[in-house]
Amino acid sequence: MFESISKSITKLFGGSKSERDVKEVTPYVQQINDRFAEYRNISNDELRNKTQEFRARIAEYTKAETDEIANLKAQAEVEDVDIDEQEKMFNEIDGIEKKVLKKIEEVLLELLPEAFAVVKETARRFTENTELVVKATQLDRDLAVRKKNVIIDGETATWKNTWDAAGTDVTWNMIHYDVQLIGGVVLHQGKISEMATGEGKTLVATLPVYL
Repeated sequence: MFESISKSITKLFGGSKSERDVKEVTPYVQQINDRFAEYRNISNDELRNKTQEFRARIAEYTKAETDEIANLKAQAEVEDVDIDEQEKMFNEIDGIEKKVLKKIEEVLLELLPEAFAVVKETARRFTENTELVVKATQLDRDLAVRKKNVIIDGETATWKNTWDAAGTDVTWNMIHYDVQLIGGVVLHQGKISEMATGEGKTLVATLPVYL
């Protein structure tokens, strides 16, 4: 499978450098698809609650640093703190914030297979169903005011897979292929992913945007 993926990507990216890049990211494809297979069996609510799980894991991974930042800020805001001491604290905060950003990069890479699988599974459900029903959240209620494809009925929210886009009805009918998963990994890594017309650049972008 990976050999065929590499050949396809090489046509898009060209050259031996791209082959090495593809070889580096293709292991993620299997991890994403393994998670994708697992997520087929969970409910709509469980699937979208994955987002809160991811946020909680990120918060836990950076908790020591964020707690330290909060503590330093509290000390710096005390009225009788010497100006030089205050500046020292803010410089220390800046240093810790850089560590937080580094740790976020680490945990996002760790979460990547699960996050991409959530997006792919969501795409599959919207492709294979005209509507998805979930427990209504405040976000659902807010969106329902502006979006006709989100309908609130008591405690449930129904999301239709067709919506109006500038006066034209659009129906979701796309599921990420392996080549698009690779493109998503490449973009998350901060690299440029060149793809041919019709290769699904917009669909690729949904992956790193969500992560």
